[in-house]
Amino acid sequence: MEGEREAAAAARRAGVPTVRRVAREWLAWKRDVKGGAPSTLRENEILLREPGTAYKRGSGESKGRIMARFGDRPIDAVTTREVSTFLRELDRTGMSARNVNEHRAVLHSIFAYAMKPDTYALPSNPIAGTDKRYPPPPPPLDHYEVAELESLARVCERGEHRTAPPSYRGRPNRLGDEEEAARAAEDRQDAELFRVAFYSGMRVGELVALRWRYVHFLPDLSGAVINVERAVSAGVEKEPKGRRGRQVPIPRPAAEALARLGQRDHFTEAEDYVFCNRLGRRLDPSAVRRRYKRAAEAAGLRPLKLHGLRHATGSVLARSLPLVTVRDVLGHAELRTTNRYLHSKIDAAAIVAVNAAFGVTDEGVAVDA
Repeated sequence: MEGEREAAAAARRAGVPTVRRVAREWLAWKRDVKGGAPSTLRENEILLREPGTAYKRGSGESKGRIMARFGDRPIDAVTTREVSTFLRELDRTGMSARNVNEHRAVLHSIFAYAMKPDTYALPSNPIAGTDKRYPPPPPPLDHYEVAELESLARVCERGEHRTAPPSYRGRPNRLGDEEEAARAAEDRQDAELFRVAFYSGMRVGELVALRWRYVHFLPDLSGAVINVERAVSAGVEKEPKGRRGRQVPIPRPAAEALARLGQRDHFTEAEDYVFCNRLGRRLDPSAVRRRYKRAAEAAGLRPLKLHGLRHATGSVLARSLPLVTVRDVLGHAELRTTNRYLHSKIDAAAIVAVNAAFGVTDEGVAVDA
């Protein structure tokens, strides 16, 4: 009798898949059924690489921590204790709380997939009993103001953010007139792109996917409205983040920047990209970020990421608009994401208001007799 039970148990276990197999199935399900964002899928794939996988750039190799520890384990044999031990080992390597939580989240999702009745009907998720790490609070938001943004844009217009041209035997190569004109047009476009980013709060993936048919100017050019309908994620053009389009009202400086671009001799039809290369093709977000970084350096500005232009929009708008309006302009899914823009910088108007509330004047505190 005991032998029969052992044989039956062995037969059942023979069909139990490994964590590696379920992880591959989960990635395919997330891509093909759930329609996961390409950038998120890429990040998941990076965490699930096999140890020793060569990086696409550089000479390093992936440590493949998840697969090294759990890849060959049967999916129903992994325990909460060993996952907790694994996460503590990541802590000891000096990995950030955010990165540890990302490893935990991927494992949690894989086992949640294995619990589905139409997959492996796993009775429980061993990751659920492990602890999330407490990340440190984010640093205060910093961003450029209008004058700094214009300084950066003027650097682009002058082409000062370009790398030095190649030389021949110590003498710089002279570019032909046609190439000079093409580069000057690219430089002006860089300036206008950063202006639109600053005044609209659009993500870089949304900017490079913007077509002219989504831009609607007001008759007096006092502003414009942009319909954000597409975005680029990991090189794939798709719906914007959250799969929701939105309308973005932009002020006169951004509308004028777009109008200047619309005066070029080509690539201004409805389906053309607003920001494009000299062949009319979509820009590479990574190249845009590199040019922005060089422009900030050439302008002598403190180093801030390109995404900081979006932070500038949110912070400036939060000074005078209801938070729900700022949320809708930026396309946040939740209001708590927008909350961080409320106190990004000291508001001079708020200081004036509190001084007035306490009766403080330039001469000091006004005290009633």
